[in-house]
Amino acid sequence: MTPPLVSVVVPVLDEAATMELFLAELFGLPGRFEVIVVDGGSIDGTRELAVKAGAVLVDAPRGRAAQQNAGARAARGDVLVFLHADSRLPRDAYASLARALDDPHVAGGNFSLRFDGDDAFSRVLGAWYAVQRRLGVWYGDSTIWVRPDVFWALGGFPSLPIMEDYALVRALRRVGATPRLPGPATTSSRRWRALGVRPTVMSWVVIRWLFVAGVSPEWLARLYRRAR
Repeated sequence: MTPPLVSVVVPVLDEAATMELFLAELFGLPGRFEVIVVDGGSIDGTRELAVKAGAVLVDAPRGRAAQQNAGARAARGDVLVFLHADSRLPRDAYASLARALDDPHVAGGNFSLRFDGDDAFSRVLGAWYAVQRRLGVWYGDSTIWVRPDVFWALGGFPSLPIMEDYALVRALRRVGATPRLPGPATTSSRRWRALGVRPTVMSWVVIRWLFVAGVSPEWLARLYRRAR
């Protein structure tokens, strides 16, 4: 029986400063992977680095939802893994995904998440994220993965300027099991350091509840930019 092929979709925009190391680490993971880098208009050499590393390069309109959907359309794998360019998969990601796919009731899921750094700020963010996950709340920075047939049955990522990841997660949880794989995956906390822990957590909570209440994603996107 052929082991599953894992399609890793990476939306990028001007990530040349870290792309070479990022792709080297990704291609160094054990398992059957294809890496699809979806560029939203980079002008800094990101595209060339992706091709040099051996990734499939896809062009798409700028925007995480559009870029990730474009990458999913190009994918050939048995599972789609949506990885942000400032995140890293755990070493045993392939084995964890393969085990999860053995259960036909599993629609998709994510990974346990750790924010980089050993400081108190990163640890508190990680602890809060774990609390949210137990409540069924998780986002793209924890690396969403999903079966392709389920992904397209749900319409892919909705065309939203913000919360497209959470919208997909909410739909995913209604159609099947969504386990959190052990990991942890690692993501950068740099976007939140200027805010501090309390404003960061409050912005996550407020934006999510406003979204659930039906507030315009366009207005929420402006609020999110101000929060960061």
